[in-house]
Amino acid sequence: MTTRTENTDHPGRSGADAPRGIVVTGGGTGIGRATARAFTAHGDRVLVVGRTATTLAEAADGHPGVHTLVADLTDPDAPERIVDAAVRELGGIDVLVNNAAALGYRPLDALDRAEARRQLDTNLLAPVLLTRAALAPLAARSGTVVNIGSAGALGLRSWPENSLYGATKAGLDFLTRSWAVELAPRGIRVVGLAPGVTDTAPEPAPGGPGADPRYAAFLEQTAARTPSGRVARPEEIAWWIVQLTRPEAGYTNGLVLPVDGGLSLT
Repeated sequence: MTTRTENTDHPGRSGADAPRGIVVTGGGTGIGRATARAFTAHGDRVLVVGRTATTLAEAADGHPGVHTLVADLTDPDAPERIVDAAVRELGGIDVLVNNAAALGYRPLDALDRAEARRQLDTNLLAPVLLTRAALAPLAARSGTVVNIGSAGALGLRSWPENSLYGATKAGLDFLTRSWAVELAPRGIRVVGLAPGVTDTAPEPAPGGPGADPRYAAFLEQTAARTPSGRVARPEEIAWWIVQLTRPEAGYTNGLVLPVDGGLSLT
């Protein structure tokens, strides 16, 4: 039987606590923004990727360890641009967080080709192509891929009028398990996190209109159905993402971890 020893002598790093290079897609808002900041709190350097320069700048504001890149993950050249920027700005890639997603509530009879393509390209094809592009730098650092799924797509649960989104997230979970086995010989771990409903709505602008009452009602209804009695905060999801990439989690591979206050158990 052969065993593989993890590569801890990373170029340009002086030890286990040296800054790591982290890539977070969909990093301008919500869980992605919280995740980028959580990694910098550990001394890591983060490249946040998103489509909107304004939100990326807000994510980086006050956090000098956060670098930004405006990119649409569905563009053909996006994977190479992101990997090149990460290697250039961060020195390499220790962690790739596939977080960006396109959500669209539509019943099947209202789902047109353009909307289907938007969700499939963003939620499923983009993580495939970006992870493929990042394999060499990830292998050089014995890196970790974290795929962000959804607790609503776990097990035998259904998601009426949101079936395509749920299917893309279930597909991402399958990729997590498959890649964990396929990439282990290269020293790359692959894990997944399946968040429950998370309050990611931005704060209302001072003097502007309040939060959408429909969103507030949705959060209230979900909280009432959740055993923990509330929805998640982005920082709580980000904490778990960071923990799954720590050296102490090095024997965890292929896991898809639900963090949903127990809702998927009901």
